[in-house]
Amino acid sequence: MDDFTTELSSVHDVKISICYMLDKLDRPVTEEQLYEIVLNSEVINYFFYTEAMAELLKSGAVSKKSINGTEYILLEEKGRLSSEYYNEFISYYFRKRILRAAFSFFARIKRESDAELSIRQLHNGCEVDCTIKDASFDLMRLSIYAPDMDQAEMIKEKIRLNPAGFYNKIITFALNNEEERFDIDIDE
Repeated sequence: MDDFTTELSSVHDVKISICYMLDKLDRPVTEEQLYEIVLNSEVINYFFYTEAMAELLKSGAVSKKSINGTEYILLEEKGRLSSEYYNEFISYYFRKRILRAAFSFFARIKRESDAELSIRQLHNGCEVDCTIKDASFDLMRLSIYAPDMDQAEMIKEKIRLNPAGFYNKIITFALNNEEERFDIDIDE
């Protein structure tokens, strides 16, 4: 590999990289999710990806399985063993890019499920409605006024970046909030 290569340059390398990523994720992934991860990694082109997936499925290194009505791509033992044996032949740069894309993808999905955010247009601005969720209940519901749509969108996106951090900051502020104190100097 020369220093200017920014994509994997063979179907074989793509197959190893896909198996490596699925092994490290250790979770089922839909075809759409896998394709989006690969696209976001920016190191695998579409043509190598489609050929690699066809070969992986045909060889039994990965399989498709329906779980609760959703079809997933699962890494089989053959694919895991290939990943363990051959991953050292794939540059650290590529392995890191693919894993970063995968972890970022699933972190984004988690963030999006942790917060419900919407914007309501008002006659004098906008209101960002925010609900931070836990697995089984709502932790917080909050509406934030913004004078215009641009600011409302910015607030929404900032909350979406880290809903748990936003919630923690609100709780910390609330728990540390104190009654305002007044120091009054009285002339004697």
